[in-house]
Order: sequence, then C-alpha cells, then structure tokens
Amino acid sequence: MVADKVTLVTRRAGEAAATRWESTGDGRYQITEDSRPSRGTSITLHLKPVDSDAGIEDYADVWVLSRIVRRYSDFVSYSIICKAQREEVEHDGSSGPGKNGAATIVIEDKILNSMKPLWTRQPSEVTPEEYTDFYRHISHDWGEPFKVLTLRAEGTVEYQALLFIPSKAPDDLFYHAAECGLRLYAKRVMIMERCEELLPRYLRFIKGVVDSADLPLNISRQMLQQDRHITQIKKWITKKVLDALQSAKEQEADQYLKFWGQFGRALKEGVSSDNDNKDRLVLLLMFQSSQDAEKLTTLQDYVSRMKPEQREIYYLTGETRGVVENSPHIEAFKEKGYEVLYLTDPVDELQVQLLTEYEGKRLKSVGKGTIALGNEEETKQTEESLKEKKQEASGLLEYIQKHLQQQVKQVRLSSRLVSSPVCLVGTEIDYSPQMERLLQKGKGGGAKQRRIMEINPKHDIFVKMLERYQNNSQDELLGEYAELLLGYGLLAEGSEMEDPVRFNKLIADLMLRTL
Repeated sequence: MVADKVTLVTRRAGEAAATRWESTGDGRYQITEDSRPSRGTSITLHLKPVDSDAGIEDYADVWVLSRIVRRYSDFVSYSIICKAQREEVEHDGSSGPGKNGAATIVIEDKILNSMKPLWTRQPSEVTPEEYTDFYRHISHDWGEPFKVLTLRAEGTVEYQALLFIPSKAPDDLFYHAAECGLRLYAKRVMIMERCEELLPRYLRFIKGVVDSADLPLNISRQMLQQDRHITQIKKWITKKVLDALQSAKEQEADQYLKFWGQFGRALKEGVSSDNDNKDRLVLLLMFQSSQDAEKLTTLQDYVSRMKPEQREIYYLTGETRGVVENSPHIEAFKEKGYEVLYLTDPVDELQVQLLTEYEGKRLKSVGKGTIALGNEEETKQTEESLKEKKQEASGLLEYIQKHLQQQVKQVRLSSRLVSSPVCLVGTEIDYSPQMERLLQKGKGGGAKQRRIMEINPKHDIFVKMLERYQNNSQDELLGEYAELLLGYGLLAEGSEMEDPVRFNKLIADLMLRTL
C-alpha cells in the first residue's frame, strides 16, 4: 500500500546463512540466499513517492510515523524505535563565508510507543487521574467519566476491557449517522477504532477499549459479525455495564438521576431491541408521573403505591408533560387518586408496544379502550349509570355519529371524564395520537385513524344538547356543536384538525349568537 517494493532478510538462530525475500506486489516474489551479521529479521520498505492527493504521506517523516504508531500500536509491549538522522555542523571558530567546518550525521533513537496499556494493570495500581486522562484521550470529552469499569475474562474466550460511562451525552447521541463503538485491540495492537459489534446500539455512548488475544490482526468487519468470540464478549460486556448501572441506581441515586437525564432515552431503546437483557433494563427505567411533579419514579415504586383494588399500571403518552398532565383522559384518575405515568419521549411509543406488563400488572393506556376504576361495586354502579343515560341519549348519540362518520368511528358516553365535555380515545390496538403523528412524519406517511368520541354525560354542554335534541331532533345547530366538540377533543390531546378554517368559523358564529 505504501511501498513499490518490499525486501525481507531473515536468519534463523544456529544457521550461518540468511534468506532474502523480495516482491514488488505484483503477485510474484523472489527468494535468494543472503547474509546477515546476526539472527533476526529486517524488513525494508521502498516507499512510494509522496502524493498528498492520493493519500500517500511522507512515511519517512518522524512525526508521521509517530502519529501512526501512537494510534495503532501505542500499547505493544515491545519498544518501537525510530532511528532518525540529523546533521550537526562543527564550527572551527573562524568567521566569515566558507568557515563552517565539517558536517557530522548523528543517529538518534526515539521510542514511539508508550507501552503502558492501563487495562493490563491492576485497578489498585492506577490513579483516578490516569483513568480520567485516558478517557479524555479516547473520547475527546474534557469532562470526567461517571463510571470506570475494568473487566477481565479468562477461559474459552479471553479478553481485557477498560470501559467508561460518560457523565454528559455527546451532541450527536441521537444522530442516526453518528459513528460509535469501542476500540478493539488484538494483542495490544488496535485493529479497529470503532467496533460497533462489541455493544448493542442503545449503549453507543460507552467509551473504552477491548483487547483480546483470540482475534487475528487482520480481521474484517464481516468476520467480526460472525466471530463467536465477539458475540460472547458483547454478551458479557453488556451484562457488566447494566449491572454497574443498577448498582449506581441503588447506591448513588442522585448521580444516577443525572446520568438518566443524559442517557435515559438511549437506554429505553434497549427495551424493544434487546430481549435478552429486557428484565435488567426495565429495572433501570425512570418515569415522570402524576405522583410528583418534580421526582421521577420507577415501576417498582409505582407498584408499591398501587391501590388495593388496582389491577393495571396506567400511563399516557404525549409530546410534553404539560400536554399529558392536562389531558382530559386522566381526569377520573386524578379524582380517584390513581397514579398515571407520563411518557413524553418518542421512543416510549415503541417501548410500551413490547413492555406490556410488570410483576403481573398489565400496562394500560388511559387513552385506549374502556376504563373501569374503583372496586367491583363502584365499577358496577358506574356501568349501570352509563347504561341508563345511554338509553336516554341514544338518539342524540346516533345523530352525532352520523354527522361525524367521516372523522369518528363511534360515539359513546364516558366514565373517564370529570370536568371536560369530550375526549377522543382509541381501541386497544389503535395507535396513540403521538404515534400517529410520528408515523405521518416518516417517508411513507401514515393513514389517519378514525377515533372513538367519548362524551361526558354530566357536562352542561351535553345536557343542553340533549334538551335541544329532544325539542327538535332535526336542529342543524346540533351538527355544528358536534363539530365543535370534535375540535375540542383534538386540541385537548395536541392533535391537528383537518379543517381549522371551518372550526374557526364555527367558533365565530357561536360567539355572535351568544353576545
């Protein structure tokens, strides 16, 4: 790659003659007898001319050699020595032109590699400052790491690893094209600067090195993907990292919360992608909830606070805490004191598709299906009350359903509303509004779902609409009021209306009639 010709001269111990091997890289080579003063091997590269445009540097330059060695072979246990020549001129003491004296060539030996891999030393022998300096060297992050992990495995698969869990997330953590991965060494020689196969994607923020004597120096990326050693190392390292985070969560709660604020979204990705470690990841999850406006909670803590009659873990997804916290869907939950988890990260939508239960408690979206709160007696009373009101208002519900049949697939009375007149819900298999918006932002877009309109039977708006319907079932204003209720429901959940101009006109007309 860098030479026009390569010459190798080697002499085995105990033999007088040496062997010379020579090739120009054209697929042919010559072997002849040669001489060498002592045993050993010498390799001579006849370098190509420097060509910056073609990426050929001056590989005879000491600084270029030093940079390459420090990058790939800095931790080789043998000294890599560069014999550099420099010219010294001896002056004879006279002055004037032509009085400089003779020039002398001086050979200097310069060791290019440090030969000090931290991962081979006992942790007790390495200072925190040394770990921090090494972390900064490989990560280009001038902060201090959150955790330092020194790992060693012996047996059928042997490796050593020095890993760092950062304190601060990089700016490109959620940029899909960002390069990540650990440095991979084989016998202290770096064979890959960013090996993505050593950790799952959701742990891409981990920095560090892995050194294994079981890997060849010329391993390719395709071979890495199929290598059983790499697969086993990845499995062990992932487990060790997750165990370290669990330990930090239990023993350093405040520091773990800071870590979660930086990397929590990335860890959530693992719940849907790493089935082998799903249980470990679930224990690391933190959530916003209606229990406390400031503190995060875990699923363990949520379950410990559940009411005796509560059978499900309730949650609601949305763009922000403000949107979710003020959603009509959680009014009845607040009134009865049921805790609701607030899921506001886009990855939460995928997470709840696979995290369906915890400790035998099903995760239930308060924006889907029907809701039954309270004990059996309270639930039965609510159902009977809704049944009576449904019979009384069946004509109005059918009227609204017919008028909005292009937008909603069902109109029914609600048990989850307290102060709001209406909300829109989905079936158990429907996408949430947040998920629907995310899909519509994609390349292929997404189909608009028809939702279920739930109306609060105790709200004055519905009571007066029912009176108006009973007086005149063909009143055209009832259709306008139905459209206004639909718009109210869409705005309350943060969704866009199909025809905002029409909605604005209805609002203006309503204001004119009541002024």
